Amino acid sequence: MGTLDTIKRPIKQEMSTFDDRFRAHLSSNVPLVDRVMRYMVKRKGKQLRPILVFLSAKIQGNVTDATYVGASLVEIMHTATLVHDDVVDDADQRRGFFSINALWKNKIAVLIGDYLLSKVLLLAVETKEYTLLEHVSGAVKAMSEGELLQIEKARKLDITEEVYFEIIQQKTASLLETCCVVGAASAGGSEEEVQKFRMLGRHLGLAFQIKDDLFDFERVNLTGKPAGIDIKEQKMTLPLIKALQEAEPKKRQHIIKTIKKHHDRPKKVQEVVDFVRQSGGLEYARGKMLEHIDQAKEILFNFPQTEERDALALVLDYTAQRKK
Repeated sequence: MGTLDTIKRPIKQEMSTFDDRFRAHLSSNVPLVDRVMRYMVKRKGKQLRPILVFLSAKIQGNVTDATYVGASLVEIMHTATLVHDDVVDDADQRRGFFSINALWKNKIAVLIGDYLLSKVLLLAVETKEYTLLEHVSGAVKAMSEGELLQIEKARKLDITEEVYFEIIQQKTASLLETCCVVGAASAGGSEEEVQKFRMLGRHLGLAFQIKDDLFDFERVNLTGKPAGIDIKEQKMTLPLIKALQEAEPKKRQHIIKTIKKHHDRPKKVQEVVDFVRQSGGLEYARGKMLEHIDQAKEILFNFPQTEERDALALVLDYTAQRKK
């Protein structure tokens, strides 16, 4: 598995330039806003999304000014959604640090998220990158619809595998596929070439979310979140869906009742976790994840072999093997 440093090697200079531009885009004359922005920039995550933008652009052609704009649009928008998500989830931490709402309370966090979204719009208008804005806006719409669909289905716990994939396609894969689309489009890719990157990013995004869902059932949870948190939140993920599908009707009814009525009791949550582990649900989900990784590689390996293509292949391996 490639480390992120290895993955970034072909785009090291581009990422350095991007970091400078990203900080500049977020600056504000309002002291409170500027203070929050500096806190967020210092605690940047893996930067997977701009990495995908720059690798896709270099595989397709060359990095342009539009590529830098596209990477900023994606990362600023992604940051905005994280800030809002932490408010919705009442989360005190993000990437091992205090969340914005934990430090500055919900009202300021919501306004910071709004400020970031306004920056996305203004940056696109100022640079006249309307096509890139269209791609990014489409991802925001899909992510919101995916989250709302998941909330709606959680009330009835009637999510099928088909609906599950519809949800994660919207709430997770849509953004990663947009990163690849933005990269390819900014490098002058044709509609056909851009669509190849869209499908590559979609398979990557689906695999990424399945891997996240698998973390919830790991005996030693390495993500920093408590094991079974999806069950506590009554989220139906692929391992659980498959386990219920294979269970006897009586057992299925018992597990669904447990999730509905006892999801706030640790022992009952552990019962559901154990049920999924023993049912083959984890193995099934891992298999599906690897199928999507293989489909993404099949698309990727149709492009000429370059250092950037090899780095994107490492991103796919990293997605399947990551520990957090």
